[in-house]
Amino acid sequence: MEITRGEFERELRVGLELARRAGEAALAFYGKPLRVEHKEEFDEPVTQADRAVNELIVRALREHFPDDGVLAEESVDTGRRIGRARAWMIDPIDGTKGFIAGTGDFCVQIGLAVEGVAALGILYAPATDVLYWAARGHGAWVLRPTSEADGSPKAERLGVTKEAELGRMRLAESRSHRGPRMDSVVNALGVRAEVKSHSVGIKVGLLVEKQADLYIHLSPKTKQWDTCAPEAVLTEAGGRMTDVFGDPMLYNTPDVLNRNGLVASNGAAHEEVIARLRPLFREWGRVPA
Repeated sequence: MEITRGEFERELRVGLELARRAGEAALAFYGKPLRVEHKEEFDEPVTQADRAVNELIVRALREHFPDDGVLAEESVDTGRRIGRARAWMIDPIDGTKGFIAGTGDFCVQIGLAVEGVAALGILYAPATDVLYWAARGHGAWVLRPTSEADGSPKAERLGVTKEAELGRMRLAESRSHRGPRMDSVVNALGVRAEVKSHSVGIKVGLLVEKQADLYIHLSPKTKQWDTCAPEAVLTEAGGRMTDVFGDPMLYNTPDVLNRNGLVASNGAAHEEVIARLRPLFREWGRVPA
């Protein structure tokens, strides 16, 4: 695959090769007996696959970019990343529940934040061999598998839909049961069509593949490693990601949680979505964290 010259060229080359290696490592565990543990801090499952893939990615990034900070889901956060201009945000297996269930809804996420802003993102779905990537000024791209008859696969430029009417937008939603507050959001927006997935990265993939137009996560439980890479890809594809109050997502801060949730969209009606959410938040007594 060809990467345009410019800023982040080396980072993309290293990251893309690393994502594929990480995907192969994840697949070595996929569909086999897993040792599932529970992370009390974030109330989430973790497997030996998460830890093995995490170690592979972190070790390689530290070798290639020793001056950068690293925040990875399965590594102890020592805080040494704080104050560094550049920090990698790593989710070794985004969608661990989908990985455990064998649904294929999981991906390797490698993001780079520069001065607190998502600047580069790589999302690799090993089960389907679909690879997304983007970096500031490079655009957003996807590489899909092809049959031998089709020859070598060619990267395709990604772009979001231009749908601006909320009632016709397709909402990317979690496969797990949603609460009554999300039902209230769907009713307030008038959204009628929904597409379900486990992974944050896969949901954003639906937006840049024009299979969905909007994704809303009300919970304060996503982390910076969940959203950095997806935001970079979505932004370069012409979309937008903010918190639920319309404020920018911030990275490499001491608190790794995105406490104000997130709204990801094609950008066409982003402000209208935020405006329709405000009365609900006032009713619920929810204010920015």
